[in-house]
Amino acid sequence: MLIAATQMRVGMIVKEGKDLFRVTYALHVTPGNLRGFVQTKLRNIATGTQYEKRFSSEDRVEKAALDYREMEYLYDHQDEFFFMDSKTHEQISMMKDTMGDMNLLLTPNQKVQVAFYEEKPLSLELPASVVLKVESTVPGLKTATVTSSTKPATLETGLVVQVPQFVNQGDLVRVDTAEKAYIERIKK
Repeated sequence: MLIAATQMRVGMIVKEGKDLFRVTYALHVTPGNLRGFVQTKLRNIATGTQYEKRFSSEDRVEKAALDYREMEYLYDHQDEFFFMDSKTHEQISMMKDTMGDMNLLLTPNQKVQVAFYEEKPLSLELPASVVLKVESTVPGLKTATVTSSTKPATLETGLVVQVPQFVNQGDLVRVDTAEKAYIERIKK
């Protein structure tokens, strides 16, 4: 499907020639009397190489036709992560380098959307937020107010986020998957 270059967004997968590229940066610029353009950074999905490319506002790019399936994260072994299709119970695996650092937001039995291109898993999309358990953090300062300061907390997946002083070890916290940042503490 062809789309205008101005419709490119971060995370979108586009096709150039025979290769697929993930858009890692896209900025639509309209400089005064000059013609507008879209400055992008594209990462080749197969090789991992990244390059910058400028498209004019009138250019059209081919958006890859992806098939999304709901899958359940099962487990990981070394650098390989295993998922099961929720409907057919078919299992697939994805390598850690394909997923980036999304593995720091995955917990067993979590539902995710996996993008397929020509029956090959390309990437996964997480929900907007996930709930994770705080494995370790330093004790809060007694003199700190609710919003005055933060402290680092290591979550059950190994992700380290800044949390308010009142969050303790064993608490459940909601984490924004896009920013990998603390949102709120979940009441037990």
